[in-house]
Amino acid sequence: MNEQQWLQDTLKKTVIKLRKEAISLGASIPYIPYDGHYTDVVEERGLDWWTNGFWSGILWQLYHLTKDDFFKEQAKKQEDRLVSGLSEFQDVHHDVGFLFLPSSVSRYRLTREEQAKRRGLLAATLLAGRFNPTGNFLVAWNDGHPGRVIIDSMMNLPLLYWATEETQDPRFAQIANRHKEIVSKYLVSSEGNVAQIATFNSITGEFLGLQNGQGYQVGSAWSRGNAWALYGFASAYSQTGQAEDLQQAKKIADFVIPHVIESAYVTPVDFLAPATPKIYDTSAGLCIACGLLELAQWLPGEEVRYQKIALKIVQATAELFADWSLEREGIIGGGTESYHRPLTYEVPLIYNDYFFLEALLRLQGVNFVIW
Repeated sequence: MNEQQWLQDTLKKTVIKLRKEAISLGASIPYIPYDGHYTDVVEERGLDWWTNGFWSGILWQLYHLTKDDFFKEQAKKQEDRLVSGLSEFQDVHHDVGFLFLPSSVSRYRLTREEQAKRRGLLAATLLAGRFNPTGNFLVAWNDGHPGRVIIDSMMNLPLLYWATEETQDPRFAQIANRHKEIVSKYLVSSEGNVAQIATFNSITGEFLGLQNGQGYQVGSAWSRGNAWALYGFASAYSQTGQAEDLQQAKKIADFVIPHVIESAYVTPVDFLAPATPKIYDTSAGLCIACGLLELAQWLPGEEVRYQKIALKIVQATAELFADWSLEREGIIGGGTESYHRPLTYEVPLIYNDYFFLEALLRLQGVNFVIW
């Protein structure tokens, strides 16, 4: 079977299974399927859990692909649940972009409905409100440590760039740019490896050091953090046109690609962790694939190589971890929340499926841009 036929067949199977899941889920928000079936993550981890927008992103990608109003209506149900978190303001933090780029902003981009635009702008305003003007960074989390910056934030910055585009108010993009510069300076090494957490004095802005989060240890290479950074800087370049964003994305790509190849295109949770135990995190590889495909657009001469690597990641991941049974929910297993959290080693995660779908669509040139 040639590559294009494989992509078409795999996308067809993916759409069939996701449609069945959408019928079953209704307005429930999925995260991890237990015994082959999703529960409602809102009941388990709260309305503001950072992954709660990925199912909306899947639905809007499917609507964009098929033009089937069923997917649009299901996505609206998701958004109607999520939006109450903005007004209740329970635990809205740096990941508000993960919630509302795939939901309200995607809805507005595809339907031009003003209500969705207002919701997206409210989310962007809350994100901008996390800016520390002395340290020039967006504060991570709401846990009493207002001097922490996390690499995941790079995937949330498109919310601020979109807000400037819609309002013509430069402040949103200015905040994103200043934060991005801090991330670039302190979290990305000269070799292109990425740390997850940097700590600062929240009053003076002084850099205090790095912390480990979901990787093996400080100085190792949490693969999903590298994925966030690669995709995040590539996406930022699409918004800013700033050469340093493109350079950072390429530098990170140059770091991760040899590790991806070494791992036979199925990523471990940490590239520099001990060889045993071998713990995979397929979400990292699939996000890296999407980041490479975004970067390929901006680096003539590299596009074929990046596309081939992305395809190999998607194929190797599917071969090892895809579950096509229509009786079991979740498609791509092998996702790991954190190196030091054995309870969620190598499980199906909703963002595995999101990035798998996005990569399939990107490889066929039919994706809808969310980030």
